[in-house]
Amino acid sequence: MKKFIVSALAVVAAGVGLAAGVPAGGQASALSKEPAGKAAYLCDEATGAVVYAKNETQRLPIASMCKIMTLLLSFEAVEDGRLSYGEQITVSGRASGMGGSQVFLGEGLTYTAEQLMKSVAVCSANDSCVALAERIAGSEEGFIAAMNARAKELGAENTLFANCTGLPKDPQYSCAKDVSVMLRELLRHKKYFEFSKVWLEDFAHPDGRITSMTNTNKLVRFYPGCDGGKTGFTNEAGFCLAATAKRDDTRLIAVVIGAESSKIRNASVSSMFDEAFATYETHTYLEAGTPLEQRAIVQGGKEKDVAIAPETSLKAFSKRGEQQNCTVDITIREALKAPVAKGECVGTATLYCDGVEVGRTNIVTLEAANRFGWWDAYRDLAHNWS
Repeated sequence: MKKFIVSALAVVAAGVGLAAGVPAGGQASALSKEPAGKAAYLCDEATGAVVYAKNETQRLPIASMCKIMTLLLSFEAVEDGRLSYGEQITVSGRASGMGGSQVFLGEGLTYTAEQLMKSVAVCSANDSCVALAERIAGSEEGFIAAMNARAKELGAENTLFANCTGLPKDPQYSCAKDVSVMLRELLRHKKYFEFSKVWLEDFAHPDGRITSMTNTNKLVRFYPGCDGGKTGFTNEAGFCLAATAKRDDTRLIAVVIGAESSKIRNASVSSMFDEAFATYETHTYLEAGTPLEQRAIVQGGKEKDVAIAPETSLKAFSKRGEQQNCTVDITIREALKAPVAKGECVGTATLYCDGVEVGRTNIVTLEAANRFGWWDAYRDLAHNWS
């Protein structure tokens, strides 16, 4: 194994998943103005570092914010090859009959998976949620089981889903921290941002009808840097919002549950973002997909070495002005044996700040290396002989 050390002195966070000087949770406030609502949570997207938490594990109804999980499972189905964006999905009578927020899907009509996913992300369409659930899992009940299983995998211990829409049904609950975890996972799917940033768009039905979609997350239009999230409202849950915003290298996730009005929830999330962006910053030490100076040596291949890069970015998050010593420790397997596939894991990179590990990622190949065979040897011999 070969090791390379990259050193840097910069503003970074000490500790794993927790910005320096920031409380891990509970009622203690790290903000000058406490957000409204029954519960709130604010964290860094890249590291999970907690900036603020209030009643973050209290089990509460979250209304349509549960569609974060519905979207996550839909994107993962595409990623796994079980669904494609262009696939035509026929809408059942049950899906078309859903109440609440909807795009008025026609029973028996077909729509692409991308249309349905976009309508969930933009205008919180309940009918599209059920149509996707029935396609992916065979029934909404099967999809709900998958939602709960995925929540458990993500460590969302205070979450239980009873449907894929968030319409009132007992028992069903989540918490501010779990919502942030689910949204953070959803944000890994870059296609999501193509949907979440839409403010106003027409939804075309195959029978010629048009439904106008307006984003339920008003911050997408009115808060600088906000490009995603999910609203929710029922009488039981109150006004809820999970949103993300990015400035420079810093992306934040904020959650408010149980505010008294949409205006109050939007103002609370905006205030949380304002103070966090003013107080904290992010430094990127390795960028996902950017080739490293080092190359991986290949034995028995047509290529002697291959380009390599980090699979995900390595970042550190902290209060502005705090200087700590950071190093990136890169370990690469020596003498890879051909064939080597593109995207193959060949090592790891670990970010340390003041000797404490704050991030880790795989190092993967950016190109393939085929085995050097007898025909290649014959060709080289013929070339050299001539």
